[in-house]
Amino acid sequence: QVQLVESGGGLVQAGGSLRLSCATSGRTFSLYTMGWFRQGSGKEREFVAGIRSSGISTYYADSVKGRFTISRDNAKNTVYLQMHGLKPEDTAVYYCAARRGTVAPISQLSYDYWGQGTQVTVSS
Repeated sequence: QVQLVESGGGLVQAGGSLRLSCATSGRTFSLYTMGWFRQGSGKEREFVAGIRSSGISTYYADSVKGRFTISRDNAKNTVYLQMHGLKPEDTAVYYCAARRGTVAPISQLSYDYWGQGTQVTVSS
């Protein structure tokens, strides 16, 4: 069983930045594909960014490319989502997800473990 705990959400003005963190339990974090998803009010949950276990391969939704950066620190069992140039449409609950092995990072169905989410609100 893997536990994921997100942090770093909050209220920010448009154009601002936030860094989300997702701390994981367990000793095999380096073997996991990690992803960030988000769900806005009244919307379906959608893929934001993903990173393979090596940290070399990263994937982004078109809506966040060039603004968001996913990274991981395997020594700290933590994955990050650095967000710049935030827009009101980025407002959502952001979820961290994990799956052992190499999987298609953009599909929610790929992931076995999910965090509880952290709220990001971007004011205009």
